[in-house]
Amino acid sequence: MSVQEQHHRGAYLVWVVGLAAYLLAVFHRSSLAVAGLVASERFDISAAQLSTFVMLQLLVYAGMQIPVGLAVDRFGPRAVMLAGAAVLTLSQTAFAFAESYPTALAARFFVGMGDAMTFVCLLRLVNAWFSARKVPEITLLTGPIGQFGAIIAAVPMTWALSNLGWTKAYLLAASFGVVVTLAVLVWVRDEPHARSVRGPALSWTNIRRSLSASWEHPGTRLGFWMHFVTQFSSTVLGLLWGYPFFVRGEHTSEAFAGVLLTIMVVAVMFAGPVLGRLISNHPWHRSTLVLAIVLSIVLVWTIVLAWPGDAPGWMLVVLVIVVGVGGPASMIGFDLVRTSNPIDRLSAATGIVNQAGFLASLITVIAVGVILDQTGQNFKAAMSFQYVLWGLGLAQVWRYRVKTRARLVRDDPERWARHAGIG
Repeated sequence: MSVQEQHHRGAYLVWVVGLAAYLLAVFHRSSLAVAGLVASERFDISAAQLSTFVMLQLLVYAGMQIPVGLAVDRFGPRAVMLAGAAVLTLSQTAFAFAESYPTALAARFFVGMGDAMTFVCLLRLVNAWFSARKVPEITLLTGPIGQFGAIIAAVPMTWALSNLGWTKAYLLAASFGVVVTLAVLVWVRDEPHARSVRGPALSWTNIRRSLSASWEHPGTRLGFWMHFVTQFSSTVLGLLWGYPFFVRGEHTSEAFAGVLLTIMVVAVMFAGPVLGRLISNHPWHRSTLVLAIVLSIVLVWTIVLAWPGDAPGWMLVVLVIVVGVGGPASMIGFDLVRTSNPIDRLSAATGIVNQAGFLASLITVIAVGVILDQTGQNFKAAMSFQYVLWGLGLAQVWRYRVKTRARLVRDDPERWARHAGIG
């Protein structure tokens, strides 16, 4: 192994601790998924009010990405990750004691905020501690492992709500944050040779310069649209509409619908390392890989939606596997950010990209709900809304793929000649 390919000593410890913080964030994000009925009774709310929790968290998460990225560039990932863990712990504690709908909404608002302060920090740590060749593999492994937090939230929270009640269950969940916060405090360093790093002061001039420079580079925009077009289908299925679509739209049993969503999570976890190795070995083909994956997702959805009557079970299994691959594929957008921006604005650029998929997911969650109401619960019509975002996203990926390669020819013709580009 060459020096350039080696990671710093302690890199895996920092990654594992940061990954624990990310797992905790996903756990808290998903902890309401199994508590819907209990929450409806506790706060005396309708199904529409219950869905507001999901939309609020998505909106806050997406809206916080750029501010969090700027904060990481200014104060370092360790400080922001610590703040995120503290916010998650306090907000889940508040949620445990909430007895009214407005109080619960406020608590989930801060859960979304704490969640948003974790992932960008972890990516910054990965870039600081691992070699350039290893970063893509670790990045695409990070996302799928983090999503395991959603699985961890399901069974323990179901048991806790049944046996301990609302307040004790969420207090128990909040207590995990204390452990993770201490672990980050003790073992995480911003860089191998510095516990904490600081960037330029956050003046309006510096903020404007950082965001403008990041967005100006076509590689950042290519990463944005990659994240936008790959992630939303799996997020929408996993977060809200998958279960109703399978049970009411495709008339599967409730048990089989649960199996399908589990298969999708497994597909996410297995696809991440494979895609990480592919883009590490073939960085020139990153956008080509994204285009192929999205077109595959579109093709399988088209077959399911066009199937006369209900699609067979095996076809739905194929659907969730292919759609699941889109989750880790969205992480390829972060690798474009890494190779398109200097380290001092990397987190701000990452924040720009990270909001894309969640923005697309939020739009789709709302649109599907509206179309279902307008069409009398026609799930095939509602799920067809995805073609609007696929069309927009694919066109923009192709557009900025061309621009990114043209930028590379201009800035680094020797690298272009060696066919080791960033598109």
